[in-house]
Amino acid sequence: MASLLSSLKILDFSTLLPGPFATMMLADMGAEVVRVESPDRPDMVRLLPPYDGDISAWHAVLNRNKRSLALDLKRPQAIDVVKRLVGQGGFDIAIEQFRPGVMDRLGIGYEALRATNPSVIYCAITSYGQTGPYRNRAGHDSNFLALSGILSYSGRKESGPPPIGIQVADIGGGSFGAIVGLLAAVIYRQATGEGQLVDISMFDLMVAWQSHIAGHVLIAGELPAPEAMALNGGRVYDYYRTQDGRWLSVAGLEPKFWEGFCAAIGRPDLLHDGLSLEPAVQSRVKSEVAAVLVSRSLAAWMEVFTRLDVCVEPVLTLPEMLAHPQTQARGLIVDVPKPDGSFQRQVGQGIKFSAGQSDYQQIGPKLGADTDAVLTAAGYTATEIESMRTEQVFG
Repeated sequence: MASLLSSLKILDFSTLLPGPFATMMLADMGAEVVRVESPDRPDMVRLLPPYDGDISAWHAVLNRNKRSLALDLKRPQAIDVVKRLVGQGGFDIAIEQFRPGVMDRLGIGYEALRATNPSVIYCAITSYGQTGPYRNRAGHDSNFLALSGILSYSGRKESGPPPIGIQVADIGGGSFGAIVGLLAAVIYRQATGEGQLVDISMFDLMVAWQSHIAGHVLIAGELPAPEAMALNGGRVYDYYRTQDGRWLSVAGLEPKFWEGFCAAIGRPDLLHDGLSLEPAVQSRVKSEVAAVLVSRSLAAWMEVFTRLDVCVEPVLTLPEMLAHPQTQARGLIVDVPKPDGSFQRQVGQGIKFSAGQSDYQQIGPKLGADTDAVLTAAGYTATEIESMRTEQVFG
């Protein structure tokens, strides 16, 4: 079966999470991804616990299906290697995650690579984009969520915005933004022959994710606030504690789901008021729902709700999620080969296709493991490679 993206050859200069997560997904779908890594400043992802032998589990996952080329980009010979790969080597897509201008100063920014290959697609992931007063400002996930306004109406009135357990802006904005932008540029190039710069800002994507919510302000002048809307705790749609300290997600907004929920908890009298839009009424109904749900354990409630279609689900722990029948049925946990012939269990690709399924060939490689193979494929001789090794181009 043909790989979905086998025609794409990508040089990946990114580190940490957003870029590597994006190229992991692209590699899973068949793109040839070569990570260009610094030999003397390894990506922090290689150093983060837990470890499987001497390999960080983070690195093993985020860099699966990729190859590693060690290059000291401060050396002119390394810059020549990059340009040769982009030109003769066919790696006509580059993705990087430095602050604006860093790759330009190294001599391998968009304009330099476009001069080498006019059809190159260059994807730059940054905090705030290539333009604007914040273009050079550092940032992390919580900063983008904060500055975009998302956290102003998230969380509880009393306790404020919540620290979120995953990197929403990094992955939802940086990784998925890069994938969508890069593949759109590939389709455009197929039609026109032209490459381009794809400017991905994690802040921009978090603003864009609020197109529907921002309409409250732009059109109606209404200011969203915590626990003030249907989907952020302002109505019965919320999380409720059970007797054993676990939690249930109750999301039956539509009348048919709400009616089924009220019947299931033995409170059909809440049906009418639960559909009210009055904040005071909703607050009272939520208190009464909470009082009912806390009277039984999570397991006891799931004996009721598992057989019903009323949009109620348990808040699972990760071990529970990994063992869940839906997780298993969707093939979301995969065995990825390790260098010693054994396998490492990882979370696999989350997108399903009727043809050209994702393939899992290897966990993340050791730094520089594929240097000789990549350069040989690009036309370098063994003598040239050895000369560069002597000159410490590879570290």
